[in-house]
Amino acid sequence: MSLPKDIRTTLDVEDIPKKWYNLAADLPKPLEPPINPKTGKPAGPEELGSLFCREILEQEMSLERYIDIPEEVRDNLVYLNRPSPLQRAYRLEKYLKTPAKIYFKREDLSPLGSHKGNTALAQAYYNAEAGIHTLTTETGAGQWGTALAAVSNLFDIKTTVFMVRGSYDQKPTRKSLIELYGGTIYPSPSAHTEFGKKYLKEHPGTVGSLGVAITEACEVASKDPGTCYSLGSVLNHVMLHQTVIGLEAMEQMKKAEIEPDMMIACAGGGSNFGGFCFPMMGEKIKGRTECEFVAAESKAAPSMTEGDFRYDLGDTGGYTPLLMMYTMGHDYVPSSVHAGGLRYHGMSPLVSAAVNQGIARAVAYDQLETFEAGAMFVKTEGIVPAPESTHAIKAAIDEAVRCRKTGEEKTIVFCLSGHGLLDLKGYSEYLDGSMRSSAN
Repeated sequence: MSLPKDIRTTLDVEDIPKKWYNLAADLPKPLEPPINPKTGKPAGPEELGSLFCREILEQEMSLERYIDIPEEVRDNLVYLNRPSPLQRAYRLEKYLKTPAKIYFKREDLSPLGSHKGNTALAQAYYNAEAGIHTLTTETGAGQWGTALAAVSNLFDIKTTVFMVRGSYDQKPTRKSLIELYGGTIYPSPSAHTEFGKKYLKEHPGTVGSLGVAITEACEVASKDPGTCYSLGSVLNHVMLHQTVIGLEAMEQMKKAEIEPDMMIACAGGGSNFGGFCFPMMGEKIKGRTECEFVAAESKAAPSMTEGDFRYDLGDTGGYTPLLMMYTMGHDYVPSSVHAGGLRYHGMSPLVSAAVNQGIARAVAYDQLETFEAGAMFVKTEGIVPAPESTHAIKAAIDEAVRCRKTGEEKTIVFCLSGHGLLDLKGYSEYLDGSMRSSAN
């Protein structure tokens, strides 16, 4: 069998993007501002100064289309395996007997295991430049906590991670990895914070949520001027840093003469979807492509497909401003699915705006069907995907099957956000039939 020429498209180290892309500059309707829940007025940078350093806040509020990537950040992106390859899922296509072409962007090849290092690196850099000695954060499945703990070592910053208790119990190897990188980790809710102790008392036996973990991390950051909070998804600056994925993908598609009909990524808080799709989405807004954008979320936290588009808190305890987003409500506690990164109660304001304005659409899946798609990917492509990534794979397979029925020769491109080699317990449950539905 001779492989197609586009089986893998790579870029040189010199091709790592020099600027991040900011979708906020191109949205047809401007993004609604964050609101201070106490005053009911737009929240300015000064009101978030106890959580974030100045440079991060400036990027959060920026309407500049492109923002320069600092040279030190760009240099270190090489160690995160950037640029990552764009690969064709040729064997999956053959298995599905589809006329569609399927490509995937390989964020699983990062030494950190996922795309999360792209923003962890930038945030650690800016906080170090600001003289911050400790970063606090939340993590769902552990990919974000792993990334921040790892890159913080580059800048001599300590990291404290609050990992959602359900995932903490499911994935003990994540705890070991975060500690190996030098991070301190607590299951959330924890006895380490006042909010955590209060929540545990009111909800004994809880599996926790990202909203609760965010509150704990924010509480710690708010009490020490040398400590800042670092967020792995949702906010604008995180989406910004992740656009290196989509900018690379656009160059690779141009190089391989690929015209995408559909781009797909999983979406929990929105960082993978935004990072992968926003640069091409900007082209669609300008009328340069007809590409369709699909965000694949979990039925455990179906904010875009079942939630409301409204202002809501970004955390459970009220440390964050009110954000205009799709939300299940900040008190919502999703079931303890293996795709812990997709258990956030809300969605990035930028991703939410794109969906609300008809630029993108969302689908939701149960983990039983996504693990089935993941197992198919393992057998055909030989790669074990993260539970989060299986949602994008499921959406790509569904579209490829539709093409088989209609005869359409579509080009489908999805983002493989991370590998699942630390998630084999979930695959074991899928294989032995003990896996439960995502529904609460």
